[in-house]
Amino acid sequence: MTLHSRRRTVRSIVGTAAALGLVLAGGLSATAGTSETSTPVPVNPPDGTVMSYVVNTAQANPGQTRKAEKAVTDAGGVVVQSWPQIGVIVAQSDRAAFRDSVRVTGKNVITSVGATRTAEVKDKVTGPGIPWGPGSSGWNQGKNKPVNGDEPSAPIPGSGTEQYTSLQWDMKMIHSDEANLVTDGSRNVLVGVLDSGIDPTHPDLKANIDVADSVNCTAGGRPDQSEGGWYPTTSSHGTHVAGTIAAARNGIGVVGVAPNVRVASVKVVNDDGFIYPEYAICGFMWAGQRGMDVTNNSYYIDPFEFWCGDQPDQAAVKEAVTRAVKWSEDKGVVSAAAAGNSGLDLTTNTVDEGSPNDAPEPVTRTINEGCLDIPAQLPGVVTVSSLTETGQLSYFSNRGLGQIDVAAPGSRIASTVPGGGWAYMSGTSMASPHVAGVLALMKSAHPELTPAQMVQKLRADATPTACSAPQYDEGAACVGTDAENSYYGTGIVNALKAVQ
Repeated sequence: MTLHSRRRTVRSIVGTAAALGLVLAGGLSATAGTSETSTPVPVNPPDGTVMSYVVNTAQANPGQTRKAEKAVTDAGGVVVQSWPQIGVIVAQSDRAAFRDSVRVTGKNVITSVGATRTAEVKDKVTGPGIPWGPGSSGWNQGKNKPVNGDEPSAPIPGSGTEQYTSLQWDMKMIHSDEANLVTDGSRNVLVGVLDSGIDPTHPDLKANIDVADSVNCTAGGRPDQSEGGWYPTTSSHGTHVAGTIAAARNGIGVVGVAPNVRVASVKVVNDDGFIYPEYAICGFMWAGQRGMDVTNNSYYIDPFEFWCGDQPDQAAVKEAVTRAVKWSEDKGVVSAAAAGNSGLDLTTNTVDEGSPNDAPEPVTRTINEGCLDIPAQLPGVVTVSSLTETGQLSYFSNRGLGQIDVAAPGSRIASTVPGGGWAYMSGTSMASPHVAGVLALMKSAHPELTPAQMVQKLRADATPTACSAPQYDEGAACVGTDAENSYYGTGIVNALKAVQ
């Protein structure tokens, strides 16, 4: 859940409890026009420090996976979760030489290995012969993710009877009120909310939460359906996002874009506000396995705002996440993602000032065109910028010609929060769920469409919007044509056309 402080306020969905709400804004991604080598960020843990890794195999099949699992254990690691469908293993090890060792033990099977974070893991998974010791070394104890950009929530006073629909200017902007005259969405459609958890008792949400398909992915990247595991703990972010997508039409509070579809809580934000790669991989794989139609991703994957293909650890992680997103798409899942709250032009930015955000001090580093904000900049993912009530680009929203697919309301959005309340929040994290809701309506009206066809229709249906001044005079100016530009992509998402 990541917004960001002018960027380092990062936008990953989480942060401290408050940060998460602030943080899930959306990921940034760089496609800067430079071939300069990105600045390395070495991860060199000492022996005894438990770290998390992704191990990628050359082929995605059970046989290769079993061989890679043996290589992991032979190299002194513990297999946390295997995804043979995509040839990815999540492992933990306290051996400083684990990466080099596993490449040797699995030399005919393993293509890449990468650390998924720079901090020692707290969510350790024990295994035979692996003496983890008494626990964390302590240097990172109590560390929370920096605020990522989503603005703090502002409670909506009062309680009671549906009175907040008059505050939902956002629904009118995208014509969802008109679309709902055609359909409120089908109960056959399921939206996965990859976020900080959803309050299952909220009066505006409880009728639409699919408990059977909800899961917690923050236990080392292993799916866990234990009761309460997918509930929100330190952040209201996921509950707010869920309300925008599917708050019920029940005479209470607000109404979502698709008030009759089901939503599943896929918790990918830990209590410290971090969304590590193994959590997101678990989320996308779960969505594909459970037959979800749409996922919303209002975050960027920690600890790097931009993951660079010319850095071995980061390249391995980027490959693993890309495989998970592609596999979910092949299973029929279409994904929307927040563009990020750093106010950057993703086509020209060459500097990352806030990564890694789980280190004692981030470094300012050079990035290049191979450095991406994931999952927002991955193929097939719908990238969403944020608008104000007047239709201007929100001051915090990332932008970029060819990087933004569509725009949606994201400033001062009224929606649900844990405890049965409602609040305003701002961020590209708030814009993305509008698009996820529209995709859910589209799938309801056109169940035959594939994910690629849905993205094509979404972009074609958007209301073309000419370049305009941003909310404030900061950040890169709008470039492009009325048909497609750096602020709006192909235009403002249009729910009514989506169901026609």
